[in-house]
Amino acid sequence: MNANLRPLDDRIVVKPVEAESKTSGGIFLPDTAKEKPQRGVVVAVGPGKLLENGTRSTLSVAVEDEVIYGKYSGSDIEIAGEEYKILRESDVLAKIVK
Repeated sequence: MNANLRPLDDRIVVKPVEAESKTSGGIFLPDTAKEKPQRGVVVAVGPGKLLENGTRSTLSVAVEDEVIYGKYSGSDIEIAGEEYKILRESDVLAKIVK
C-alpha cells in the first residue's frame, strides 16, 4: 500500500479479502456469482474523531485487524492496481478475534 495515504478523522482503509471461489460443497463459482466481499484487513487508520472538547477519540480498530463491514459501506478506491475501501469506523460491524 502507498505509505502516503493517511485517512482523516475516524476513517480507516481496508483491503478487502477475496470472496470464496468455491462453495463448501466443492462447486466452483464464476466471477458473476461471487458475493461482494464484506471482510477485510485494516491497512491504515485515521487519528480519531475530533470531539467538542478538542481531544480525539481513540479508534477501536488498528492496523492488521480483520474486520467485517456492511455490504455497501464506504468508498471503493484503487491504488497502484490494488483495490481498497475507505470506511468510517462506524461502518465496521465486527472485529474478528483470532
